[in-house]
Amino acid sequence: MPMPRTVARFNRLITNPIQRVWAGRLPGFVIVEHSGRRTGRLYRTPVNARRESDGFTIALTYGSETDWVRNVLAAGGAHVVYRRKRIEVTDPTIATGPDVLAAWPAPARFVLRILRVDSVLQLRAV
Repeated sequence: MPMPRTVARFNRLITNPIQRVWAGRLPGFVIVEHSGRRTGRLYRTPVNARRESDGFTIALTYGSETDWVRNVLAAGGAHVVYRRKRIEVTDPTIATGPDVLAAWPAPARFVLRILRVDSVLQLRAV
């Protein structure tokens, strides 16, 4: 079950601008750069992510119906800022179920399970 929309609104207005300062630099976080489906405007969304051998897995703390996820799915990809490098990603796929967090580090897995995160977005690096 995703977090409430009121928390998402607060984070979008208050927390995200602060997180964008460091999210693309620290392990466990990335910034997803994506274009709006209707406006074409560039957005930069900080998210919890895990680096995989072929791309990234992003925890969907607000579920799969958030604007940024819908934008990435509609475009078929995006860019990810990871440790100060901008990486093109493609082939977005949503995976759900009890095992989607199994490969995450124990502290992150613990927090994500408390938040009831049960889906991730998988992206392949180009």
